[in-house]
Amino acid sequence: MPLDHYVTLGRSGLAVSPFCLGAMTFGEDWGWGSSVKESEAILDHYLGLGGNFIDTANAYTRGHSEKIIGDYVGRHPARRCRAVIATKFSSSLFPGDPNAGGSSRKAIVGQCEESLRRLQTDYVDLYWLHVWDPLTPIDETLRALDDLVSSGKVRYVGVSDTPAWKVAEAQTIARFRGLTPFVALQVEYSLLERTVEGELVPMALEMGLGMTPWSPLRSGILSGKYTRESAKGAKPGRGAWVEAALTERNFAVLDVVRRVAGELGTTPARVALAWVQSRPAVASTILGARSVAQLEDNLGALDVRLPAEASKALDEASKPALDFPADFVRNSAMFKRGGTTVNGETAPPWPLAPGTDAERH
Repeated sequence: MPLDHYVTLGRSGLAVSPFCLGAMTFGEDWGWGSSVKESEAILDHYLGLGGNFIDTANAYTRGHSEKIIGDYVGRHPARRCRAVIATKFSSSLFPGDPNAGGSSRKAIVGQCEESLRRLQTDYVDLYWLHVWDPLTPIDETLRALDDLVSSGKVRYVGVSDTPAWKVAEAQTIARFRGLTPFVALQVEYSLLERTVEGELVPMALEMGLGMTPWSPLRSGILSGKYTRESAKGAKPGRGAWVEAALTERNFAVLDVVRRVAGELGTTPARVALAWVQSRPAVASTILGARSVAQLEDNLGALDVRLPAEASKALDEASKPALDFPADFVRNSAMFKRGGTTVNGETAPPWPLAPGTDAERH
């Protein structure tokens, strides 16, 4: 599937590429990442292949990521019109100012104006709530976002890193009050992080949210660049975030990923990306790349089709432990529809059921 075979994002008509270009690596301000020149080369390559979805945030590399995109896209009307630029609010760039971050009306409007200035554009195509702010009522956030949409400064809104119950509340409020609803949900999702399947994925399906997973390779672990031996005493680029995930359980999952990749004649990274992109509710998976070569390699996942047996092996190896009542609900089919097949799913007979139809009366 080519990069220019677009998909609509959630319950909207916004057409985006199946792989989104993540720009958290744009700029070397955090001590790692891509130079300005390399970032521009990555944009050249992605857009040249027909990609149109670019994801950043006000906080990425202290605002430099937005500026790099602005210098590249914002000054060129043709590039700007074709690109779907997504950025996020929540993070404060001004320590000591309690209203510089978060999700209050003052914070949102201020952050939006700053992002527009760095991006050198009059509007943002998709504006994300980066992370839930428990101190701000969600209806205040929704009203502020709706005003930005009405003013033309924002086209669509999305929500990231927020509990399912809060997103569901927000969607319900938006619909009943005629406010702009969220069209997309951004969460961490990979073969090594599947707990979103308990609440967030079903909620996204029910509420019409297109999912855009971040860290689909779990900070590079699923690329296969770490082994049990090399991980001993290693200090990965992102420190504790990666080290905490270099566990025996995760290496066991990686063993299966490597095996499937060998059987299909592809790379572990492409297998892991293809698995994420095939999941229910997923619209566009976010790819972070520090070089054109890395981006090109990962885009090869668009050509990977996982056979049923391969998907099953990956699912079983990475099966997560979900919060209650996920397993209880999944296993309840036998005492609701035991011994029948509905919508293609067969429920086993319930051993405690009364028995035959004759015993109903």
